Amino acid sequence: MLWRTRTQKGAKLPSPRDVVAHAARTCLRVAWYGGGTRRVEVVTGVGQWYKSGWGLVAVRWVFVHDLSGTHRDEYFYGTDVGLSARQIVEEYTGRWNIETTFQDCRAYLGLETTRGWSRLTVLRAEPCLFGLYTVVALLYEQLPPMTHEDWQVLWLGKEKMAFSDAITAVRRWLWTDWVFATSDHDRAFAKLPEQLRELLLYALAPAA
Repeated sequence: MLWRTRTQKGAKLPSPRDVVAHAARTCLRVAWYGGGTRRVEVVTGVGQWYKSGWGLVAVRWVFVHDLSGTHRDEYFYGTDVGLSARQIVEEYTGRWNIETTFQDCRAYLGLETTRGWSRLTVLRAEPCLFGLYTVVALLYEQLPPMTHEDWQVLWLGKEKMAFSDAITAVRRWLWTDWVFATSDHDRAFAKLPEQLRELLLYALAPAA
């Protein structure tokens, strides 16, 4: 007969919030979102997380206070207690480029929206979409610098180019220099007033 054994949890540890309220903070300069660096204050400790079937799992937590004040205070957690506070913060902020890539691929290239019903279909379609993302980025880098500013979609608080700008610019370039430049379309497109042509390209390129 098998008997279930109870995990010995021991005395309850203070919560990270309680520790942070009284602990001394360490000042670090860490890699930050967007490839820059940032000065932050951190407090770190090791706690225990109980998972059914696994017992107690050691967890390192890191409290992060951004000294510039642009980001709210956060707690980061990791099950690799051998990592330092700096490593955990930089692992987290380093994920941002990956997450925005997935978001852009879904929003503008249809990632995860294909109607594939088999594993092989997914294995074919998804790498192609990520490849298309790379092609757009490479073509965008070949465009004239002035074109970047002309085709950038602006909104409040935006300071840098986004993937939406890149794909819009590439679409306009392909349409004007390739599609509408062919003998079958150049005459019809040239008959439109220049102001109307620009209006159509400005409106249709972001929405295509």
